[in-house]
Amino acid sequence: MARVVLADSGALVAALDSRDKHHAWARAHFEGFRQPCFTCDAVLSESFFLLEGLNAGKKALCAALERKAVRLDFKAFENMTEIIRLMRRYDDTPMSFADACLVRMSEQIADSMIFTTDSDFKFYRRHGRQVIPVLAPW
Repeated sequence: MARVVLADSGALVAALDSRDKHHAWARAHFEGFRQPCFTCDAVLSESFFLLEGLNAGKKALCAALERKAVRLDFKAFENMTEIIRLMRRYDDTPMSFADACLVRMSEQIADSMIFTTDSDFKFYRRHGRQVIPVLAPW
């Protein structure tokens, strides 16, 4: 069974924006996933914001949501204590709310990896000490 892919905004935007320096890498992976990517509301919000002014990118993200290639599978409110704990732990990085949600999701889905262009995921840990598997261009 393939790992569950947790999508970060940088990778989603790179897959949809041909101007992004990681576009070819991200698009090839995104199109090659056999199962949907899972993400959170915060990542979607960031992604739509970063795609502002790129109408084709926003339409492509909407289409990915409609065909369920990208799916929401996280309730931030139910995980707020742990999200805040993570943000406090990494306040020197600093960790965004979206990043904290993804780390928390990775804690809940043991066989997951984070699809990202964000190098901060090299330093984040789940359950305090475990390296988080990532699919990244570095």
